[in-house]
Amino acid sequence: MKAVILAGGLGSRISEESHLKPKPMIEIGGKPILWHIMKIYSHYGINDFVICLGYKGYIIKEYFANYFLHMSDVTFDMRSNEMKVHHEHAEPWRVTLVDTGEHSMTGGRLKRIKDYVDGETFCFTYGDGIADINVDELLAHHHASSKVATVTAIQPPGRYGALNIEQGSVNHFKEKPVGDGSWINGGFFVLEPGIFDVIEGDQTSFEGDPLSKLTEKGQLGAYQHHGFWQAMDTLRDKNQLEALWQSNNPPWKLW
Repeated sequence: MKAVILAGGLGSRISEESHLKPKPMIEIGGKPILWHIMKIYSHYGINDFVICLGYKGYIIKEYFANYFLHMSDVTFDMRSNEMKVHHEHAEPWRVTLVDTGEHSMTGGRLKRIKDYVDGETFCFTYGDGIADINVDELLAHHHASSKVATVTAIQPPGRYGALNIEQGSVNHFKEKPVGDGSWINGGFFVLEPGIFDVIEGDQTSFEGDPLSKLTEKGQLGAYQHHGFWQAMDTLRDKNQLEALWQSNNPPWKLW
């Protein structure tokens, strides 16, 4: 099975770093968040990836072109112009990098990789969100539903601390209370080839008409994830994920 990952957006809300590199290449613990997402899938035996490139896509191409060097010790002999790799280590990944347009929307990027998924069921997610999701359970849920698409639904925590006040005094404080209880799109989709039939072109937002059409037809299922999930939308989010990684017990590190 293949996993398709969106990696072409501008990432304007985290422009402190995305003006230099694509958002999925912003690092957590010295590795791009894209790498973390791929490691989650790889933990469940999914090692064939299709990456949808756009903004500064050449940086992602260069990263994977030199991936073996990033992950291994290496000696460069300048006198003989030779290179020797020591202690070779790399993941068993097959990575297809596809230029899906500088200004394409999410649905347009997905449609452009149609020929690379071979008419089979595939996973699909955003290049800026991580979770301790059980991909095996997600796939089982999708296959049991017989629907065109399954979205992972999550309940994000509240953004700010909550005060419980009685008679002018705070009697309880919770730093990260549960949000309003609504389920939202957490990415980590499983899709059938029929998804391409509801995407018109480059300017189609996947979260717009395609998902609405599937909903109207009863073809959009939901896998409810109750564990950890976080998107890296802002520098604050990035710093929170970095702190979790440095704690030596990041919840998404399943490998």
